[in-house]
Amino acid sequence: MFTMVRPPLRTRAADASLGEYMEQITALYANFTGRISRKTFWLGVLGLILVEIVAAFVILPVLGLGLLPDLSALATSSDSEAAVEMITAGMRRAAWGSLLLFALFAFPSLALTIKRRHDRDSSGLDVVVYFVLTGILMLVQALGIGFTTVDMGGIAYPAPSMALNAAGLVLGVFGIYLFVVLGCLKGTTGANQYGPDPLGTAAALA
Repeated sequence: MFTMVRPPLRTRAADASLGEYMEQITALYANFTGRISRKTFWLGVLGLILVEIVAAFVILPVLGLGLLPDLSALATSSDSEAAVEMITAGMRRAAWGSLLLFALFAFPSLALTIKRRHDRDSSGLDVVVYFVLTGILMLVQALGIGFTTVDMGGIAYPAPSMALNAAGLVLGVFGIYLFVVLGCLKGTTGANQYGPDPLGTAAALA
């Protein structure tokens, strides 16, 4: 007769804790409901940054979309026009690589930031607008639209036009605003239309 041996209680508790932890991680990046605190937001941002670094410097180069130029090829090139062409091609590859990263991480980033805006009783529409504008600007850059040339020593180097620089500046100011409201300002005290206070009752009344 065989006797079923149950796993130790500590092992079952650890498995349950791991399952709960994975559910929390999934909920953090996979839906747009509820609220999160500043601490949870920054931990979520850190997790995204770490994964993006791996994708940018390990996966994208394999796909031929590395974000860094081929410095060795530039150093050995004696033809100025060829060097400019390599720089232009490198900028185009980097732009497409950045756009690909943006598209891959747009959903989890939106889920994270919108829940943080919910914490301040906001729908998060400003976050959606920022993401849409950022995606459009990155696509324009990847397509090479809005670039001009700058003459340096008789060689025409590619450079963003004044309009593209202005659009980037406006988007940068928008980004600073979101940095403040997402990462620096405390959420509304107590429950709001998006859910209970993530800091809890005791913290909310403190």
